[in-house]
Amino acid sequence: MSKYVTAEEAVKVIKSGDRVYIHTAAMAPQVLIDAMVARADELENVNIVHLHTEATAPYLKPDLEHAFKLDSFFVGANARKATQQGMADYVPIFLSEVPKLFRQGYVNLDVAMAQVSPPDKHGYVSLGASVDASLAAVQYAKKVIAQVNPRVPRTLGDSCVHHSNFDLFIEHESPLFEAHVPKGPGNVADKIGTYIAELVEDGATLQMGIGAIPNAVLAKLTNHKRLGIHTEMFTDGVIPLVEKGVITNEEKKIIPDHIVSSFVIGSKITYDFVDDNPRVSMMDCAFVNDVAVIRQNPKVTAINSAIEVDITGQVCSDSIGTLHYSGVGGQMDFIRGASYSEGGKPIIALPSTTRHGGSKIVSILQPGAGVVTTRAHVHYIVTEYGVASLFGKPLKERARALIDIAHPDHREHLEREAKERWKGHFD
Repeated sequence: MSKYVTAEEAVKVIKSGDRVYIHTAAMAPQVLIDAMVARADELENVNIVHLHTEATAPYLKPDLEHAFKLDSFFVGANARKATQQGMADYVPIFLSEVPKLFRQGYVNLDVAMAQVSPPDKHGYVSLGASVDASLAAVQYAKKVIAQVNPRVPRTLGDSCVHHSNFDLFIEHESPLFEAHVPKGPGNVADKIGTYIAELVEDGATLQMGIGAIPNAVLAKLTNHKRLGIHTEMFTDGVIPLVEKGVITNEEKKIIPDHIVSSFVIGSKITYDFVDDNPRVSMMDCAFVNDVAVIRQNPKVTAINSAIEVDITGQVCSDSIGTLHYSGVGGQMDFIRGASYSEGGKPIIALPSTTRHGGSKIVSILQPGAGVVTTRAHVHYIVTEYGVASLFGKPLKERARALIDIAHPDHREHLEREAKERWKGHFD
């Protein structure tokens, strides 16, 4: 039988030299994190691993380097500065393969810290808003401790784990992190959303993330029919389309009639929507992001973002030059899955310029930039100036198509650089 203790008692299972996993995104158990950090004077070389978390990350304070180091599988906002300054590190990996690290012993976990719902009458807790790689961590860590929080939504699918899988529980009620949909997208996101919505066919299966562009796309789909969702994550923008009968999931081949996701981040609207909802299956990301699974759904339309794209179609999504900004995540899983899907459309969407006015369509990527989606994988690139369809096109045709959707202020410069690249043979 799992024992209920205080947070201070629970984190005593963590020893110097241990590798500790922290539950993903909104499910990061802040109470346990804080209790662990309070032991910093007693600990040395604790290796923390996680996907991105929305909790504060006090273990990344510079004066705690002796006690904690972080290797993240996706660099979130709370770890970005430490990673860019070299105090934390990043593991390049497809989201679909993170569970494999734990299950096959590439990364052995000493402790996993999670946040869960209260046990039901059968003794099962739910991993709530994040199943992703956290299920594998809970299954394979030597010790598992969890915060039991009545505000955690009881999600269904792979989310339910028997209490006997946990060594120690603490009880603490606290609100989950909330990400709110902006009150209307900006003009750029709205234009991009319009172009992408025109690419989405009735009966399509959608994958998209969080942010202004995905929200703008969803807002433009109100007249579509029979859409499905099979995605690594979703947020508030999906719910109105379910309520209007636009998203029905009826044409999906994989878990038809259900929204399939691996984690969610949103406001209370999203957490209430997934709570005890039999039409939402929260699944292991090894399944959700498996290309062989994704490709079976019809017309998979995968919408992903980028930091910059060069004129041959190379897509940098995880770094700004040598500075790591996010991660590989599930982009390639879904770009490839969509490309194999019958009628599928892999889409990379980005504003044409940075906040400072620089072009995001570039002749060459910044030195050290990470290519997440190669030019052989890319199909559609969308900015507020239109859609570049690159699949099957030679390099110079690609360059012309991409220059045509760059910001007008940068097109002449990009054309000059294209002419230099091809020794004057570029029209």
